[in-house]
Amino acid sequence: MDYTKIVPLLEHAISQHATDIHLVVGRPPVLRIHGELKNTNLTPLKVEDMEYLLFDIMTEQQRMNFEQNHDIDLSYIGVKDFNFRVNIHVEKGRPAANIRILPTIIPTAEQLGLPAIVDQLARKRKGFIIISGAAGSGKTTTLNYMVDLINKERPFKIVMIEDPIEYVHESKKSLIIQREVGTNTHSFATALKHALRQDPDVVVVGEIRDAESISMALTTAETGHLVLTTLHAPDTVESINRILDVYPPGKQNQIRTQLAESLTGIIGQTLIPLPGKEGRILATEILIPTVSIRNIIRRGALLEVRGQMVAGDDGMYTIEQCLSGFIKKGIITKEYAKEFTKFPNFLQ
Repeated sequence: MDYTKIVPLLEHAISQHATDIHLVVGRPPVLRIHGELKNTNLTPLKVEDMEYLLFDIMTEQQRMNFEQNHDIDLSYIGVKDFNFRVNIHVEKGRPAANIRILPTIIPTAEQLGLPAIVDQLARKRKGFIIISGAAGSGKTTTLNYMVDLINKERPFKIVMIEDPIEYVHESKKSLIIQREVGTNTHSFATALKHALRQDPDVVVVGEIRDAESISMALTTAETGHLVLTTLHAPDTVESINRILDVYPPGKQNQIRTQLAESLTGIIGQTLIPLPGKEGRILATEILIPTVSIRNIIRRGALLEVRGQMVAGDDGMYTIEQCLSGFIKKGIITKEYAKEFTKFPNFLQ
């Protein structure tokens, strides 16, 4: 493998159907395929190989930022039909990286395994929609699927704030503005503040990470806009806890009230490797804030939310109900499904 250019390595990973490439000095590149790490038979990487591969795709400003901070996220476009999200960091004093492979063609809802209610949520005119899940669970793909649906159907202005930009959207019925944190704006919070002055209908925040960006996202939703975002959380109910935990106790009542008023839906998701087969299947759960759930959020009695979800009002369901459907169809066994739920006793 020629390590003086990054494209041959990217093309090799794509040919193996990998979703991620892990680069560490002293080891051959490692690929994640169908959710599992796979070693390659390629030549182990030297420090100079890493510098060729990684420094070549960074701008001068990005190199300066990396040398100062030892961590940087960036996007790369260098292979037809694919974009790449790159995280470069320092490991044992030497550069290392993870490269996420992102097809530029956004799959259909059927190909992704998304429930029909995701389309219904994307067609809302206002509110706060969260897509939650662990790293690598497909949150960004679902987010961009929803953006693409709006873009195809509605004459809206969509302002996207991302770190980094992962899918490049061409304006169709909608007018799409994509801003990259660190390149086009200083922070999510700064971009959100100015987004309200850009006449948006939809504001997309790649990820909410801190109190300032969460507060700005909630305010944006309260002022009549549709806000879409992702959040690292294991399930829908924990998403609410994660948001509240960012704030000191004295401010949590205010945030609960704002969230109860503006929340439109939470999509929780995880990708499950198919046992004995190649590929993964998407398991989801949906939380829709009914009047009862809004009152529960205001009171802070979040342990009651799951009971409301099990009842299935307004299209809600839990991950256990989704997994039980897979079990009934013979896609997975009940024993295997237990690995992917906190409440295995609720599997049927």
